[in-house]
Parts: sequence; C-alpha cells; structure tokens
Amino acid sequence: MDVRDIIKRPVITERSTDLMSENKFTFEVDLRANKTQVKDAVEQIFDVKVEKVNIMNYKGKFKRMGRFGGYTNKRRKAIVKLTADSKTIDLFEM
Repeated sequence: MDVRDIIKRPVITERSTDLMSENKFTFEVDLRANKTQVKDAVEQIFDVKVEKVNIMNYKGKFKRMGRFGGYTNKRRKAIVKLTADSKTIDLFEM
C-alpha cells in the first residue's frame, strides 16, 4: 500500500482543532492500515516525527431514503501525536 493511500484526508472538527494545541493531528485513514503504517505515512508525507498514534473505528450509520434503507460507509480515524521538538503540520494552519 502506498503512503498516499493510507492517509485519506484530515478531519477538521472543533475537537480536532482543540487537540492541535497539544501537538495532535487527526486524519481519516484506510480501513486496513495499522498504527505503524499510519506513523510511517505521516512521517514520510509531512516530514515530521511521530511520538504516538491512536486509532478509532466507526461503524456505518443506518440511513433511510423513503422506504429504502442502507448504511453509510465505515470509517477509521487516527489521532497522531508529534514529538515536542518536531515542527507542526502546515496543512491545518489557517
């Protein structure tokens, strides 16, 4: 798996922007990616040092469209903590 396939997109929410002050950044990642792969991908793409990775899985929610029902896609979210001496990720700066 290529490193660009592992990291899908950044997650920008109120909570994730609060975590940036603690040097933690949130990404949506591939469902099959593990912590080591996420760490290597972030270090390679953004040229930073990663201290820790936490991963959460989200089940798809049941949604209805009239009489038809189905589930939204499953998601996997990673919170990446950078080392204290590492530079920040510019992608999140506004």
